[in-house]
Amino acid sequence: MEKLDYKKAFKELYQPKTLPGVVDVPEMTFIQVDGQGDPNEPEGEYQRAVEILYALSYAIKMAPKNGPAPEGYFEYVVPPLEGQWWQEGIHGVDYTRKDKFCWTAMIRQPEFVDSQVYAAAVETVARKKPQIDVAKARLVTFTEGLCVQCMHIGSYNEEPATVEKMNNYIAEQGLLCDLSDIRKHHEIYLSDPRKSDIAKLKTIVRHPVRRAD
Repeated sequence: MEKLDYKKAFKELYQPKTLPGVVDVPEMTFIQVDGQGDPNEPEGEYQRAVEILYALSYAIKMAPKNGPAPEGYFEYVVPPLEGQWWQEGIHGVDYTRKDKFCWTAMIRQPEFVDSQVYAAAVETVARKKPQIDVAKARLVTFTEGLCVQCMHIGSYNEEPATVEKMNNYIAEQGLLCDLSDIRKHHEIYLSDPRKSDIAKLKTIVRHPVRRAD
């Protein structure tokens, strides 16, 4: 049976065009880790968060090899790394102050993942990789709702141009940007910056919107 690849099965969520478009994002389940600081810092907090996320995500994916398969389990490709980003006290994003970033790093989980499946993964990682602080992670289900998104190609530092394009589109469509303490700047990483040409990096940029009253 072919593995479910969320990027291919849900093209409206993971394969947007380089022109902005509206998407209604449904309820999904994620493993999340919060933190702050420069994501490029070697051995920094962000790198440790990513390590936690992948350790737990692969523990869930490989669960049938370590015991009974979770109820409803199916073969799948681990979805891409995602992140929500903001800077306290700064309007918009100041890319010259990456040390001021606050973030929530996260990876989507398949529909069969519940608190019991997650707890088993936490136990597995804690036992096999005690150096990883799984206590920093949590399982969260939420609905992002109405958003405008766009495929950004190139360096993360060049994202302001894509955001400007999105803001213009939002205004043209009579929508309102709805960034807040709850609904944040969202990125989905389709490329590995360690292995890809920076000029060809693919990143989905997604901003929450609402319809004007």
